[in-house]
Amino acid sequence: MKSKKFPVWSRTALATLGFAAVASASNHREAPITGFDHKADITDVYAFVSYDPDQAPGTTPSKVTLMMGVDPFLEPANGPTFFPFDPALLYEIRVDNDHDAIPDIAFQFRFQTDYRLPGVFTGLAGVGDAGAFQPGTNTPVVPPRIESFEDAGLNLRQSYSVRRVDLNTGTRTVLRNPDGRPFFAVPANPGPRTINYAALYQQGTYALDSGISVFCGTTDDAFWLDLGAAFDTANFRTLGSGVPGVLTAAEDAARSNFATDAFSGFAVNTIAIEVPIEMLTSTGKVEEPESPAATIGVFARTSRNRVTVRRSPLPANNGGPRRQIQRMGNPLINELVIGIAAKDRFSMDRPQNDGQFADFFLDPPLARIVEALYGGALSIPSAPRLDLLPLVQYQPPIAAPGTPTGPVADLLRLNTGVPATPPDQASRLGLLAGDPAGFPNGRRLFDDVTDIALRVVVGGVLDPTFDGFQAEVNGRLGDGVNVDDSLYQPGFPYIGFAPSGRERRHVDAGEPGGGPID
Repeated sequence: MKSKKFPVWSRTALATLGFAAVASASNHREAPITGFDHKADITDVYAFVSYDPDQAPGTTPSKVTLMMGVDPFLEPANGPTFFPFDPALLYEIRVDNDHDAIPDIAFQFRFQTDYRLPGVFTGLAGVGDAGAFQPGTNTPVVPPRIESFEDAGLNLRQSYSVRRVDLNTGTRTVLRNPDGRPFFAVPANPGPRTINYAALYQQGTYALDSGISVFCGTTDDAFWLDLGAAFDTANFRTLGSGVPGVLTAAEDAARSNFATDAFSGFAVNTIAIEVPIEMLTSTGKVEEPESPAATIGVFARTSRNRVTVRRSPLPANNGGPRRQIQRMGNPLINELVIGIAAKDRFSMDRPQNDGQFADFFLDPPLARIVEALYGGALSIPSAPRLDLLPLVQYQPPIAAPGTPTGPVADLLRLNTGVPATPPDQASRLGLLAGDPAGFPNGRRLFDDVTDIALRVVVGGVLDPTFDGFQAEVNGRLGDGVNVDDSLYQPGFPYIGFAPSGRERRHVDAGEPGGGPID
């Protein structure tokens, strides 16, 4: 159902061939610099009004969930260290609330590592209720199954600190666990003999006295895409429509996959924080969606000290000023829009300086490349692509009319006044399908940003009045992967459990749920 207050973008189309995209719409190793620094690689950023599965439609928003994923393509079976966060990195989620693309608030996360059984070869070990002993003795060899953060089998244990920083005044507020204990990061899930992952997931979800909740740990990777088809120069599957990369109406509406999800069975490290809305807006209040103050801009970044000296077997010595390794706002900008020679510069620069990349934003090379590949079968909007400005400025239909647009900047914009759509009524296509709480109004875990990006960036569906626009095909342009392979959790932090290393599956083409081989 369309919002009466915010017009919804057209769900129509543009082309006749399965060109889709030549890169994924998320940020998994998208820039040369992160190819060499996986721990600093931001995979995804999410920002959405928190929802409850039982809430009534139109409920007044009260909290926002902010999330970042880092360290892509974690193979759950790949021990023995099992993917700790990097203690040398500063992980941050930043918020602009006055529309100038300069962040006003930062939530900062730092990690510490404790080796509790330094003589044991693996970071996670456990079996049974009592552990395992040397035959005929009382000498323990394997500790009991890991049921809590205190259990000895959690050998490589990470704790973390969280600070809220007012970047305008420099005021730093340390967020604390109400029981006085450290925050612990939820470890990976090697398998059911070793760990009760669900129990640690629950224990590692912390509700603070301030109304803030935090979670850090290894989880399911909530992104999905037929990555192999994308990087085989847009060789997308031919499905029911008979046209590569174009879905039938039934396929488009289905909550199932018709092609290979290359991210199935992989994990990622997740940082999540849920915050009362009044802590994010410039007015300190929950604003109505028609208020300019309701819309915020969100991005995440990772940074590390400029100098690292490896001193093995001693810990590394990190010194000098911190330098940003990567930042991410929208799930398509660096991966899909920025030219490869500029990706490192984009990764290390600030959103307020994104005017230098305006040519990429307003005349995406990808769209012109695809147009050339298909020899006139595709028409795209003429440059400058003003239809893309709502992604990189504060404009309707996300921000209220009258909101200062600010400079061109890669920020994930969220109107905090728009109520969450109950999950059973939400659409994977977000605003394109008339769901006002979905991407690109923020981003939820279940928003299909790949299909949305294809229809927006390549096809220009935000302004379907240009010559050559075709109404039906691009409205169903997609890769055939519609849903994640993991179940979401009903409340914060919402993201699915990390796959079991022993039981995980990477579903391939030709298998059920893996799409056809053509």
